[in-house]
Amino acid sequence: MKTQRDYYEILGVERGASPEEIKRAYRKLAVKFHPDKNPGDHDAEERFKELGAAYDVLMDADKRAAYDRYGHAAFQQGGGFGGGGGGFHDPFDLFREVFGQAGGGGIFDQFFGAQGGGTDGRQRGSDLRYDLQLTLEEAAAGVEKEIEIRKLGACGDCEGSGAQAGSKVVTCTVCRGRGQVVVSRGFFQVAQTCPGCHGSGRTIEKPCRACGGEGRVEKTSRVKLKIPAGIEHGARLRSSGNGEAGLRNGGAGDLYVVVHIKEHPIFERDGADLHCDVPVPFTTAALGGEIHVPTLKGAINLKIPAGTQGGSTFRVRNQGMPHLQGGGHGDLFTRVQVEVPTKLNAEQRAKLEEFAELCGDDNTPLHRTFYDKLKDFFS
Repeated sequence: MKTQRDYYEILGVERGASPEEIKRAYRKLAVKFHPDKNPGDHDAEERFKELGAAYDVLMDADKRAAYDRYGHAAFQQGGGFGGGGGGFHDPFDLFREVFGQAGGGGIFDQFFGAQGGGTDGRQRGSDLRYDLQLTLEEAAAGVEKEIEIRKLGACGDCEGSGAQAGSKVVTCTVCRGRGQVVVSRGFFQVAQTCPGCHGSGRTIEKPCRACGGEGRVEKTSRVKLKIPAGIEHGARLRSSGNGEAGLRNGGAGDLYVVVHIKEHPIFERDGADLHCDVPVPFTTAALGGEIHVPTLKGAINLKIPAGTQGGSTFRVRNQGMPHLQGGGHGDLFTRVQVEVPTKLNAEQRAKLEEFAELCGDDNTPLHRTFYDKLKDFFS
């Protein structure tokens, strides 16, 4: 029969040690011999269990007094105290207690990844995403939109509580309110979310028939959105509290609206600036004059000088998109596309041939420059 070691010796403390001294000793040794720190080491696992048993007894005033008087016999069958030497409490529970795990979120979770639930079963609802299509004109002016989404909303029958009228919320019988159960995996014991209460530690005596105890059902909701002027493609707007309802009156998630601006038939956007191509008759480009230029607010007249070449760009100030943070507008950049007639009658052709003879090479600087470069290239 295996001889049980003295609990004070296991923890390395004197018999008159204070609870704080016992706790410090256990903390140091529990970290050293924890199975996660010593994978595959059976001796370390046994030491960890011994530490748990010793700590469980010596931190309880009644158990400690019985141990000091009767030793290990105080916890054997018929000794009056269960769980001391043979079937002691889960060492993971003791480890959580030492490291402040009673309320959840302690150092045990940070190092060993345990997931604890709330004390009343409430859980925050999920965030949702909605992709919103806008025209360029809507993005420029700003607009109010009402969207329709299907989501989990608070149950009307139980007002989100998940319980039938008069039903109580009780401690989960599977995990005894801890929100976790410990599962043995070979030499290791792993804390997992309780399947009975899904980590909350609480269950409902009589769940609501409409929602099955969740406190929420799927429904269609309408949400009003205010889109600011100047918003850009890909921008994300947050509508607080318009996501899914939380479990059993838990806080609602948020709704994130991602803006997509449709391609415009005339304008291309570059930040707050706009670009567009405007066809210009070659006679107007040659002689100069006024052309009609589109803007988001209507057409305007723009003067172009004589001899304007195709691809020339003219800047029209303050006719672009509004700046999102205020402070005016961007600019409109108009690219000239010189339009050449595709059909000529006999009289038009004759006039153009006469015009070409009158121009000669002196009036075509781009043509002359290009062929000068060709000569240098092939020489």
